[in-house]
Amino acid sequence: MVTSVLKIDPEQKKIMDANFESIFGEKPERYFSAPGRTEIGGNHTDHQRGRVLAAAVNLDTVAAVRVNGTDKIRILSKGYPMCEIDVTELTPKEDEINSTPALIRGVAARFAQLGCEVKGFDAYCESTVLPGSGLSSSAAYEVLIGTIIDYLFFDAKVSQAEVAQIGQYAENVFFGKPCGLMDQTASAVGNLVTIDFFDKDNPVIKPVNFDFSSCGHALCIIDTRASHADLTDEYAAIPGEIKKVAEYFGKEVLSEIPEEEFFAAVPVLREKCGDRAVIRAIHFYQENARVPKQVEALEKGDFEEFLKLIKESGYSSYMYLQNVIPAGYKEHQDVALALAMCEHFLEGKGAYRVHGGGFAGTVQAFVPFEILERFRKGMDEILGEGACHVLSIRPQGGVEMEAD
Repeated sequence: MVTSVLKIDPEQKKIMDANFESIFGEKPERYFSAPGRTEIGGNHTDHQRGRVLAAAVNLDTVAAVRVNGTDKIRILSKGYPMCEIDVTELTPKEDEINSTPALIRGVAARFAQLGCEVKGFDAYCESTVLPGSGLSSSAAYEVLIGTIIDYLFFDAKVSQAEVAQIGQYAENVFFGKPCGLMDQTASAVGNLVTIDFFDKDNPVIKPVNFDFSSCGHALCIIDTRASHADLTDEYAAIPGEIKKVAEYFGKEVLSEIPEEEFFAAVPVLREKCGDRAVIRAIHFYQENARVPKQVEALEKGDFEEFLKLIKESGYSSYMYLQNVIPAGYKEHQDVALALAMCEHFLEGKGAYRVHGGGFAGTVQAFVPFEILERFRKGMDEILGEGACHVLSIRPQGGVEMEAD
């Protein structure tokens, strides 16, 4: 998929150059960028090889880069310690699980497996995709590293969709998180896309022809300021429980099982898998069917129908998928409160839903322009200044940036 040119801002380049030189002693040679993403439709469908609707957003992770002539990849991200890996050691390391070096090593390892002669480089990174923002900072980082290696050492042979798959491999195998492929694909490909993951080796990626700037609504991501810490088990339980349902049918994922067969087996599934697993599976079937309806509504220009479907998605995630309130949480129900306040401030207009993994992180809202300032101010007063981010969709995915 071809992306339009992205130029690095001269002032940003000046800052990046100065920081790079102060760290590595030389000036950078090239510049790369990968955007954050927003999930618009398909909440927790990707890990079941279902359908999603997603978009790259105008917040990104940028790197100034220079090949260093060694076997070491050295990356310093603003505000974090230096990460260094040896490209002659590209196997998973137990002590790197859940760490940034694991992502770098995993991306490099997958490129090596594809026949790329990965060499050392230095990079200085800055990001507006803040960790925990619900815009997938980890996927943007993986796509950024993959794009750098692809352009520096592999003649840009790897497609954007393949860069996404490489990022997922790094996160699954080296980082230790069983994520789906939506986040990386939306970041790597850019713009507004719908993705069908049924064929896991060849996901079908299609651009969606819709101009959000013309719909009279702003896309808002609201940071609930809740911590993801200690919630790994909650996230892992969703694909874990659904996997048990699929295993009953001798399949890997729900997308391989006809819906009518699933519902016919519900009495047995309750016994073997438990009610929550069954209810979460019901969410998958409903949400997976909703995505093409959302795409159709947008391409027909029926934004009111699209908003209706967004609300339905939010209700399904809350009631069936149950990824709003972590099990046992009473005093802190940050996402639930944020959703309640969205409903309050929207006054029956627009739409809102839990965004991404759930439990902590963010919610998404489509807010009419005429009440945007009141909505933003109200959410910020409750959740903290700057909690409500007003975003736009970015045409480019992971790219090398042009410098004047």
